Amino acid sequence: MPDKRDSNKTKRLSDCKKACVVKVTKLYADSELKQRLISFGIIKDAVVEVLEYAPAKSTIEIKVGKMRIALRAKEANQIEVEKI
Repeated sequence: MPDKRDSNKTKRLSDCKKACVVKVTKLYADSELKQRLISFGIIKDAVVEVLEYAPAKSTIEIKVGKMRIALRAKEANQIEVEKI
């Protein structure tokens, strides 16, 4: 089954480079992780800035509003974003 994402517009948060500012378009997480992300303010149309990657890109530090959050790469891969 083909991927329905428009590769020119959207990508996964885990694919973003440092200092990239994006808007969340969709969460592909299971309900438990989705609730955790929502509690951090990671919801549709939220603006996210990529601050830093850990060595080997195992974790990603992002900023949502005034909050700084560290996510595992696996979690960031479940967040679809588009550049703004």
